[in-house]
Amino acid sequence: MTLHTPIIGRPVRVALVGAGNRGLTYADWIAAHPEHAELVAVADPRPAARAASGAPLEYADWRPLAEHRIADAVIVATQDRDHVEPVLALARAGYAILAEKPLAPTEEETRRLVEGVRAAGVLFAVCHVMRYTPYTDLVKSVVDSGVLGELVSLEHLEPVGWWHYAHSYVRGPWHSERDSSPMLLAKSCHDLDWISYVLGARIEEVASFGGLKHFRPQNKPAGAGERCLDCAVEAGCPYSALKLYPPTLREQGPVWPVTHVTEATDEAGLHEALRTGPYGACVYAGGNDVVDHQVVAMRLTGSVTATFQMMAFTEQTHRQTRIFGSHGWLSGDGERITVQDFRTGHSRVHELGASGSNAAEGHGGGDTALVEAFVRAVATGDPGAIRSGTDASLGSHLAAFAAERARHTRTVQQVPAR
Repeated sequence: MTLHTPIIGRPVRVALVGAGNRGLTYADWIAAHPEHAELVAVADPRPAARAASGAPLEYADWRPLAEHRIADAVIVATQDRDHVEPVLALARAGYAILAEKPLAPTEEETRRLVEGVRAAGVLFAVCHVMRYTPYTDLVKSVVDSGVLGELVSLEHLEPVGWWHYAHSYVRGPWHSERDSSPMLLAKSCHDLDWISYVLGARIEEVASFGGLKHFRPQNKPAGAGERCLDCAVEAGCPYSALKLYPPTLREQGPVWPVTHVTEATDEAGLHEALRTGPYGACVYAGGNDVVDHQVVAMRLTGSVTATFQMMAFTEQTHRQTRIFGSHGWLSGDGERITVQDFRTGHSRVHELGASGSNAAEGHGGGDTALVEAFVRAVATGDPGAIRSGTDASLGSHLAAFAAERARHTRTVQQVPAR
């Protein structure tokens, strides 16, 4: 791969395409590290989002950035179905690119994006933030140390959280496969990528089961209204918008997920958004179709097996993982891991301490480490700091597409090597 000339003696100039929650998270890191990076431009159709980024140059569309290269790198953090065209055009324009996951909603589009980036020869990273967390470093160091012996199997749970699922995947932008992508790809390609990364093995074969069980019109409670503000049984509903988006705002102003519901900063504005917008609609209205539970069974290289479960009906917390080896096993909860060595009979607990598990809390340090690694790679011209390039990300996407084929056809599917 041909990389552009290393940048020496000044901060990396970055443009942002898509100033939503994810894009602004990365912009915040840039603003906090002016000695390393500078946000020079933003492209987003929403004036308020552009203003929130703090970039001096604002565009309503990404195309001017492709016509005239004004930065060293660009972060593409648009919605799932809006990645391919800007990534390919910006790669041809010579930008180093950090792209939000998933890369694209279909296998054909994902391959086209990866092939286009490879042909352009630019530095490229994908926002698989779980690869970059201190917790992941700890788990992988234990696995790589050999203390577990020969790896045999892994089980991994993603507890999406009952309220998070209702917010993002029933009422929010990822409620529809047609408008975004399958749940396994939109939310959990992170996890398939993480499993492969931690085990150091490729997912070769998958089977999958799951579906949309609860958030359906037939499960609507008797007497329920079309909107939470007008619902006679709202008080007894765990998914009431009046509970999920409390009107009492913190002193520093609204925080996520309220900031995703409305740009207003007062209680009246929030109530108006719940009265008229999607976040105040009944979760049983039937406008969503992505799964609320899914299980994936995998065989990886070396005949290692793994199971993954995505579950909406949990608290919103860290992933839970157990790894089984011939000489020991590991149990982890995102903040600590326990390792038992069968040879000695002793168990050891490794503590990392509490860290945020979701996007609003920086993914346990993954967001910060990801952007830092990307900026360092751009500044030096050395892609070694990037853990999530084209090949790695393509593998997790192909596994997700194969799992969806398996789920829909009730078959075992092979995952292409490339």
